[in-house]
Amino acid sequence: MSLVVGLDVGTQSVKLVAYDPSLRRVVATHGHALELIAGDDGSREQHAEWWIDAIRACFAKLDPSLRARVIAVGVSGQQHGFVPVDAAGKVLAPAKLWCDTSTQLECDEITANAGGVQHCLELAGNPILAGYTASKLPWTRKHRPGVYQQLATILLPHDYVNFWLTGERWMECGDASGTGWLDVRTRQWSASMLAATDPQRDLAACLPPLVEADASFAIAPAIADELGLPGNVRVSAGGGDNMMAAIGTGNVVPGVLSMSLGTSGTLFAYADQPVVSNDASWAAFCSSTGGWLPLICTMNCTVATESVARAFGFSSRDGDSVMADTAPGAAGLVMLPFFNGERTPDMPNARASLLGVDMANLTRGNAYRAAMEGATYALRNGYDAWLKAGLRFDAIRLTGGGSHSAAWRQMVADVFELPVDVPTQAEGAAFGAALQALWAHDHANGGSTALADLAREHVLIEPALSTRPDAKAATAYRNSYRQFLRHLDAAVSFYANR
Repeated sequence: MSLVVGLDVGTQSVKLVAYDPSLRRVVATHGHALELIAGDDGSREQHAEWWIDAIRACFAKLDPSLRARVIAVGVSGQQHGFVPVDAAGKVLAPAKLWCDTSTQLECDEITANAGGVQHCLELAGNPILAGYTASKLPWTRKHRPGVYQQLATILLPHDYVNFWLTGERWMECGDASGTGWLDVRTRQWSASMLAATDPQRDLAACLPPLVEADASFAIAPAIADELGLPGNVRVSAGGGDNMMAAIGTGNVVPGVLSMSLGTSGTLFAYADQPVVSNDASWAAFCSSTGGWLPLICTMNCTVATESVARAFGFSSRDGDSVMADTAPGAAGLVMLPFFNGERTPDMPNARASLLGVDMANLTRGNAYRAAMEGATYALRNGYDAWLKAGLRFDAIRLTGGGSHSAAWRQMVADVFELPVDVPTQAEGAAFGAALQALWAHDHANGGSTALADLAREHVLIEPALSTRPDAKAATAYRNSYRQFLRHLDAAVSFYANR
């Protein structure tokens, strides 16, 4: 009757999933919304204390009888954020987030110091992109010099939550590979990339030790008491939200393609060796399972649909009905959904645009469809790079908020021309964190269960939500997608020197 808990510390909210492995059933799900500090310069920040308050609120909603059965907790967190902590464990400034594009100048400086993009790929497997943790350090040195001076430890969002839960500071390779400093081939910090970030300071001294994916730590007694949890709870290594969503969708063996339709859009697949792009077409990350996780990330997914819904005065929950009378191609409307700038392709200063407007097609239904199509096409554009590299997949496993939309599920199937399946547990990142916690707890107690076996046992597909491509719609989307790519080419040129 033991339970494991998965926490997902996202951009918009914190979610808690309590899972009963013996029944293979989620027994409780709770969430708490988060605010966002957005600046005109592209900055996006949150106070780390907001995450902790949200976690407290989620546990307070969990029935005490369920809390008493918890044996392990796993934490999923938004990637790339920077939480500056002093020697005493105090947070020194708001956390700069993955969607923060105010540090493009610092990205360029680090890249130049490292010898260019190609040398960055040789040193660590990834370029330095806006949003990655590395660029946030020189930005802080320039704009918050007092914080930089007091900085003792660099933590990512999920690392900070783990620190609060246990009093221990550590990182694991999946989330660490999103900093820009980890050599993903060797799973070690690149001294050259750290020196390129700040040649005057030993940043390695600010990085906590790297731990194995199946590691776990004891919860701090005071935190266990505060949350109403047993004192013997173990906290697993955790990982970035995409790494945890990979576990939650069963993407822990080669051949599976997962897609997350959240604030950002992501495609990711498991690999048993590093998969580095020679032209930086995708992110070459480690997984949080001991393998690797090639990943394509777009900065704008549900951001686009929610922005259009808000502008036209309806809820995105009603989006499917609003666009019910529209057709693939949105009557000629094309949206480049770059509300937060863009990462794939790398255009941090880009802005969203609505193109092809005429006297008849500017309706809320077409605008909403154009936003959904634009977000989907942006992911398809990244996927095309994988196809060119020879990667092939038989189906897509869909997760994230967008997976709740029947229209979006069908659109993904038609645009990618692949079957789409949806795991029973919709909160892929939180559920993945719970499964990692179960795996780590087993190993901490002398077990040797493989994570792939756990995933096969616990990640179930919901047949009622599966969909297959419609040939007629797929043809229409091909034409519309080509138009999207023409507009995208123009945008890449327009924003190249901005």
